[in-house]
Amino acid sequence: MLLNVGFDNAVVQERIVAVIDVNSTPVKRMIEEARKSGFLIDATHGKKIRAVIVTDSNHCVISAIQAETLLVRFGNNEKLQDKKTKEKEPEKK
Repeated sequence: MLLNVGFDNAVVQERIVAVIDVNSTPVKRMIEEARKSGFLIDATHGKKIRAVIVTDSNHCVISAIQAETLLVRFGNNEKLQDKKTKEKEPEKK
């Protein structure tokens, strides 16, 4: 499943390790380190950074959508995936 991170950008949901709010200095430092090392993906389209998505490949995706909203979308996608999986499984008697 893909998680919409705003402005027609998406991240593979299975690769997400963390969704972090940008209020703290260590998170801002993490963004700068990712930028310097080439692991930063900017999905803000010039808007204010509101969340950072960390992937299993150590990439940081910055988003203009709040972390709380992304987490709700993440949960809704998982519920939808579970529903699709249950529909595909044959009933056991």
